Amino acid sequence: MAQPFALPEFYVPYPARLNPHVDAARAHTKEWARRMGMLEGSGIWEEHDLDSHDYALLCAYTHPDCDAEALSLVTDWYVWVFFFDDHFLEIFKRTLDREGGKAYLDRLPAFMPLDLSAPMPEPENAVEAGLADLWARTVPAMSPAWRERFAVATENLLNESLWELSNINEGRIANPVEYIEMRRKVGGGPWSAGLVEYAAGAEVPESVAESRPLRVLRDTFADAVHLRNDLFSYQREVEDEGENSNGVLVLERFLDCSTQEAAEAVNDLLTSRLQQFEYTALTEVPALCAEKGLGPQGAAAVLAYAKGLQDWQSGGHEWHMRSSRYMNEGALGAEPGSGAFGMAAASIRLTPRAERARWRGFSHVPYQRVGPSLLPHIEMPFQVTLNPHLEGARQRCVAWGREMGFLRAQPGQPGSDVWNERKIAGIDLPLCAAGLHPEANADELDLASHWLAWGTYGDDLYPVVYGRPRDLAGARAQNERLKLFMPLDGASASMPEPANALERGLADLWPRTAGPMSDADRAAFRAAVDVMIASWEWELANQAHNRIPEPVDYIEMRRATFGSDLTMALCRIGHGNRVPPEIYRSGPVRALENAAMDFATLMNDLFSYQKEIEFEGEVHNCVLVVQNFFDVDHPTAVEITGDLMNSRMRQFQHVAAHEFPVMYDDFGLDAETRTVLDGYVRELQNWMAGILNWHRGCKRYQEEVLLQDRAEAAAPLAPALLGPTGPGTSAARVAALIAS
Repeated sequence: MAQPFALPEFYVPYPARLNPHVDAARAHTKEWARRMGMLEGSGIWEEHDLDSHDYALLCAYTHPDCDAEALSLVTDWYVWVFFFDDHFLEIFKRTLDREGGKAYLDRLPAFMPLDLSAPMPEPENAVEAGLADLWARTVPAMSPAWRERFAVATENLLNESLWELSNINEGRIANPVEYIEMRRKVGGGPWSAGLVEYAAGAEVPESVAESRPLRVLRDTFADAVHLRNDLFSYQREVEDEGENSNGVLVLERFLDCSTQEAAEAVNDLLTSRLQQFEYTALTEVPALCAEKGLGPQGAAAVLAYAKGLQDWQSGGHEWHMRSSRYMNEGALGAEPGSGAFGMAAASIRLTPRAERARWRGFSHVPYQRVGPSLLPHIEMPFQVTLNPHLEGARQRCVAWGREMGFLRAQPGQPGSDVWNERKIAGIDLPLCAAGLHPEANADELDLASHWLAWGTYGDDLYPVVYGRPRDLAGARAQNERLKLFMPLDGASASMPEPANALERGLADLWPRTAGPMSDADRAAFRAAVDVMIASWEWELANQAHNRIPEPVDYIEMRRATFGSDLTMALCRIGHGNRVPPEIYRSGPVRALENAAMDFATLMNDLFSYQKEIEFEGEVHNCVLVVQNFFDVDHPTAVEITGDLMNSRMRQFQHVAAHEFPVMYDDFGLDAETRTVLDGYVRELQNWMAGILNWHRGCKRYQEEVLLQDRAEAAAPLAPALLGPTGPGTSAARVAALIAS
């Protein structure tokens, strides 16, 4: 059968190396698979299937430095996971048996007890037998924290197979953001990263395991593994198995392009994820090790883990080129540089396409004239309802901002006069709060308005006070102080004296908000605020490096910089303990929330493009990210961003209409809990409708207002600071203004 597209030129910056114990692993794993019942008589594999797939070769390439015993154990794990994938396909996907698939998956966590003394049920099939054996052989060498992480990754890998099955049942193809997120779970990348810790003898210290740098290493690793696999497996998955879960197919449909063009776009995204891995490893991980005081042993474990993930990328690529499981015709056997993809060290290539993309990400010229964007069609199926207390809230919000000090410069913070009375009134954050909380009383609406004002003020303040002078240490110190104004006991007596308006605002808001909360709600709400202020540091670092963010990292971090977790946490607080916490952690709820967040953030980027790019010299805007990634013009980037925004709205509707009812049944939720969650869906509908209404009604993004802001900022400057006047001197004046 002819290949549906030519394999693209891959970015492979590290050499693949082969573990010398590969033959021992082959012999061991064949005997193990037969003993577990995976070969003759299984109805899934025969011996020749296992031989031709050669998972021992995969593991020998991806774990080149471990000893024979570790290599054999890791190989058994991969045999098990691929057998599970093929078994689930034959028994449940091909028959579209979701109910049977769920019952099958529900039994598997019982074979991964965190306490090894806990009894396991008797295995009823080869998948259960293999998992029971592997768990008992692996986890004694690892800490309880690793066991918990690995068990969660394994459950995600297994359970998200139901998501794939549901999409096959509906004939539905995911949007790109949804696909990346779900593929990360079902594709097993985080699961493979856990085995890297085992094989490399480099268990990540618990204190940093969930930090942003380690999460980015894990997620970029996972995404790159999956995107590479999608390129090689397109023919088998899409043409033979009828799968909808393949990145090439997703982009083919989303971009309305040819299969070859979609394959090139997937490869570009694969490259960008690998380069994000490198950037994070070099710029964020060393700082993390120092900040957390890991010491030589802890830092060495983190670095060995990063190296293990790099080894996996190169080795996994080499195996894909050789395995009969994948589309790789003509991939081996040619000379380096001829378009073949064998992984001898001499053939490592930093491809021109990849290096041009890397260069573009650091070459943005700020403050260019772009003009207002022509907004695309925005799908908004929900009606906005405004709170009747809006007018009073507007007056009280301006008064509160004045009282907190938002409308004046702060001592010791040059440039901190970012707001005045005209600006805070024009931003009109009570209009946003009135749409988000249409049924709140006057005090509740004021509280929501003040939180929006506080977050927006901080978002405007940090780029000026800490971004222009590249004072990342100052921003970190300020964030550490802000945490002092959010005591987990809810009391204000332990707070220090506020040193500036941002601290004063938080000192006022925290007891008003957190005082009545339960301990669990208070901790969750503080975590949401922490996520937002930490994301401001991420923005400042990119600004300092003049770096346009990588697309996936941008989408995921934009949720935090927009304050989405904070405002959604306010929606959840009233639910109390009526909704079990595992429901909020479930795939459908997270998918619903992320879709709503992305709709709002992408819409904000469309409205704010001129303000951020032309007037503020920003690099954090999805339109700019799309321009950079696809190397397209502004109107094309607006169209792509609008399509992505609207696809997230459609996903929100799909999850609410189709996935929530299934989740209700899967968890056996009672009528009260279902009513609460139905109400939460309506709250998120209000959230999106209210945010769109605010963008259309406020003055924050209007060109005439932006020009007025610029003129007011320039007016106090002495003529000498403004530079020379006359023809040909505008650049000098702009430079002086920017420097101010």
